[in-house]
Amino acid sequence: MTNRSTAVPRLSWSDVCGRRLDRHGLSAPVGDGKPADAVAAMCGAHAQVLSAAEVSIGLRVPGATRADVADALWRERSLVKTFGPRGTVHLLATRELPLWTSALGAIPPSATVMPGDVRLTPDQTDEVVAAIAAALAGAELTIDELGAEVAARTGPWAADPVMPAFGGMWPRWRQALHLAAHRGALCFGPNRGRKVTYTSPRRWLPEFQPVPAPDALAGLVRRYLHAYGPATPRQFAQWLSAPRRWATELFESLAGELEQVEVAGSPAWVRAGDTAPPPAPPHGVRLLPYFDAYTVGCHPRERVFPGPAAQRALAGGQAGNFPVVLIDGTVAGVWHGRRSGRGLSVTVEMLTPLTGAGRRELADRVDRIGEILECEPRLTIGTVTVGGHA
Repeated sequence: MTNRSTAVPRLSWSDVCGRRLDRHGLSAPVGDGKPADAVAAMCGAHAQVLSAAEVSIGLRVPGATRADVADALWRERSLVKTFGPRGTVHLLATRELPLWTSALGAIPPSATVMPGDVRLTPDQTDEVVAAIAAALAGAELTIDELGAEVAARTGPWAADPVMPAFGGMWPRWRQALHLAAHRGALCFGPNRGRKVTYTSPRRWLPEFQPVPAPDALAGLVRRYLHAYGPATPRQFAQWLSAPRRWATELFESLAGELEQVEVAGSPAWVRAGDTAPPPAPPHGVRLLPYFDAYTVGCHPRERVFPGPAAQRALAGGQAGNFPVVLIDGTVAGVWHGRRSGRGLSVTVEMLTPLTGAGRRELADRVDRIGEILECEPRLTIGTVTVGGHA
């Protein structure tokens, strides 16, 4: 990648934090202040733990509660639950689903660790995805019901229980589950009691039509750099769980749209011309839940998680496994919430001292989480004894 000029703009770490907090809707609301706007701004809300996604969104939408997120997902259908970046469960803005499916479907597959007699061949993968699309076209099916339909449409080989998983064995076809979502064949439907269901994304977006892959990938890079920039191709690859060389080549193909900047002596990239300082410097105390997009996507790790935060709030270098406390945009503690009926016991473990004003702001942040989850919170400042989420 070449620079657009010989004068490389320099951004301070304070500038970087201020930009990201603003663009994530953590210092001011984004868009029209609706759940879909917040989710689009942070390039998806991690939803493996749905209550964490509810908090992530609620923190970015004034006055919103978990009920508003549920309405956006199941009634308005302005949000869709599907497999997003890294093959993990996310909430995405429905209006952006054609871009996401095309971009994610264009990422080169990672090397599989499955033995040869277990993994799907490329032809079998295509068969399974086609079978999933046909089965879900007008239905909401549980995983067992979907498996039966896939086997009926492909053959008994798809149902062979060959994949070790959670103390048991999964059928072979499930290797293609998240890939079916990335190809636009599958998303989550509403739960049937305690059972998860899957359905077609065309039930969320009847006019669903994937964006051409080059346009989708360019659009995804733009959105990523807006929310998480300045960033490097390597960081983009980590965020997507994509090959580094592929990410580097993608950035190089978009060199005319990108601009190099310098952050603390290291090169990184933003969208061309996007070098203005943030509207306000980073300030204040914030609580972010498990796998919040800001925590997971922001780099470099050693600055987002400075000093003892790296030891306490990362799990083997992985971000998101602990809910965190931010002070001025960097991690300064961890927290945990335990629900019991209408109550929510919140324990906050600080890694740096809080001022009196900081304690008052922390209490306000805990109250806001109580509002989002529609429960009555109680704050304790002490040691968090709960380990990281898997």
